[in-house]
Amino acid sequence: MQMYFRDSKYKPRNNASMKNRLINLVEKTDKRTAIQDVPQTLWEKAYRELATMIHERQLTSGQLIVESHLAKKLGVSRTPLRQALQRLEGEGLLRKLESRSYIVRRVEVREYLHSLKVREILEAEAVELAIGRIDTAEIKQARMYLRAVQNQKPYDMLDHWKSDDQVHNLFIDACGNMVMKDILKSLRITTKLFEIERLSERLNPDSKQHEIILNALQTADASAAIAAVRAHLRSLAEFAIDII
Repeated sequence: MQMYFRDSKYKPRNNASMKNRLINLVEKTDKRTAIQDVPQTLWEKAYRELATMIHERQLTSGQLIVESHLAKKLGVSRTPLRQALQRLEGEGLLRKLESRSYIVRRVEVREYLHSLKVREILEAEAVELAIGRIDTAEIKQARMYLRAVQNQKPYDMLDHWKSDDQVHNLFIDACGNMVMKDILKSLRITTKLFEIERLSERLNPDSKQHEIILNALQTADASAAIAAVRAHLRSLAEFAIDII
């Protein structure tokens, strides 16, 4: 190898020089990546804040989204705002009009009840598939948070949503069926949009019914878990019928 280098015109480059060039290349790449990440960070910020505004009823069902007003309120330009609006539309929280404007999606009672029926069928299947596949530490954590939300004063809607998500996602995420998981998470967005108006009235019944679901998950009792999930979703349907 030494003879080859000596006899040819090729000369190996200085190692220190090569190292510096690599460092410069990495630094340039990092800078480009950082620049590319800025818009994503902004639209994610806008997305989170808009989702919270919908859940807290600062943006109500059927309300028209005024982009200029929201961009100013959120402190972002139109581009990241529109990315956030597109994601919220994709998740079912917003609906796009023919005029290309967005409104907060309105869910009527008929759609809500139909969605609950499909949830009942799929969540019963999901909870059966998830039995024995959920870490007991996660069940314990969900129970502790559930009780904290139930007892906290004043009532906090976002904490109620978080607790509800935590319980249902325990078995939805553990069911092992990605298609079922995606369908259920989409249906849960639909039912949430209807429940927003009277959610505080559901705190006590939700808490009791979720406790029963968690008990069944902890003891790995599939029959009890299926019955608890069905009873909970039927309770939501009965509540909706009573208030219309």
